[in-house]
Amino acid sequence: MRHVLTIPALGFSLGLALLAGTAPPAAAQTAEPLGIALEGFAYPYPVSYLPLTRDGEAQRLAYMDVAPQGSPNGRTVVLLHGRNFPSSYWAPVIAALSGAGYRVVAPDQLGFGKSSKPVGPFTFDRMAADTVALLDALALARVDVVAHSMGGMLAVRLARNAPDRVNSLLLEAPIGLEDYRFSVPLVPDSELLKREGALTAEAYRKQLMTTQSISLPESAIEPFVEIRERVKGSGEYPRWLQSFVNSYQAIWGQPVVHEIPLIQAPTLFVMGGNDHNAPGKPFAPPDLAAAMGRNAEHARSLATRMPSGRAEVFDGIGHLVHMEATDRFNARMLDFLDGH
Repeated sequence: MRHVLTIPALGFSLGLALLAGTAPPAAAQTAEPLGIALEGFAYPYPVSYLPLTRDGEAQRLAYMDVAPQGSPNGRTVVLLHGRNFPSSYWAPVIAALSGAGYRVVAPDQLGFGKSSKPVGPFTFDRMAADTVALLDALALARVDVVAHSMGGMLAVRLARNAPDRVNSLLLEAPIGLEDYRFSVPLVPDSELLKREGALTAEAYRKQLMTTQSISLPESAIEPFVEIRERVKGSGEYPRWLQSFVNSYQAIWGQPVVHEIPLIQAPTLFVMGGNDHNAPGKPFAPPDLAAAMGRNAEHARSLATRMPSGRAEVFDGIGHLVHMEATDRFNARMLDFLDGH
C-alpha cells in the first residue's frame, strides 16, 4: 500500500521560486536546513510514495501523479529527471501535458529529490526496475517517456529492459551519448566525496551555468543552488553526499550509448545546440577532454542508426531545454507524442 502525502502547491517560498524561475526571497536564504528527502520543500503537485527495498533496506520512491485536464486521451507520460534536479522542475512540462489530456507521472528516482537516499552502488538496471515497479503499482501497462540528462540514460535502459512498457521516447539533452570510460579515468569515491563536499554555492552555481551552458539568468537556477546548500545543514548530509557520488559512478561506469541503436520505440532527441555537458570531463587528459561533449553531433549520428530515431537541435540553447525554450519544447513534445 502506498502512502500519500498532499503538500499545498507552492506553499513554500523556495518552491515558488523554483517554479517561477526567480531568485528565492531573502527569507528563504536564511531558512532552516532541508532534510535530505527535501522535507519542507513544496512540489507543485501532491506527492505520493511507493515502498521499495534496496540492498535489504526499506526505501520509498516519491512521485507526482497528475490527472489530465479537460478531455483525457487515455495515455500516460512518465518524466525522468536529471542528476542535479528534483522532479519539481518538470512543472511547465506537466502543465502542458496534462492540459493536452495526458496523465503525467513524475518520479524522483531513489537517491534524488524527495525519495530515499540509498548508500549502496547505483545501477541503471535497478532504477529501471524501480520505474517498472511504479508502473505496476499504478496499473500502467504502457507509457510514453520524456527524459532529461541522466534520466536519458535511465530511459535507454528502461526501453531496453522493458520494451513492451515504452510506447515512445523523447530524450531531452541526454547525457551518456558517448562512453565516458574512453576518456575519463576511474575516480575513487574518496576523491569525489572530497570534491563534492568542498563545493561552495558559488562554485556549484558556476558549474551549472558554464558546464551546462544554460541560457537563463542566474536567478533561474538559484533555487537549485539553494536546495543543495540547505541540504548541507541536515544531520543526514553525509548520506546524501554518498548517494550523489554513487550516481556519478553509475554514469561513468554503466554506459548506454552502445545500446541506443537497438531501441525499437520511436525516439526523438531534443538537443540544445550549446550543450556540451560531459560528466567527468575535468578528470580527463586535456587532449581527450577537448573532444568530449559533442552532444548534438552524437545525437544526430545515433538517430541515423536507430530503427525509428530523429534528432532536433535548438540553436542557442543549453542543457535545460524545457526551461530555456519552454514553449518551443512543449510544442515539439506534444507534436511528437501526438504522432505516436
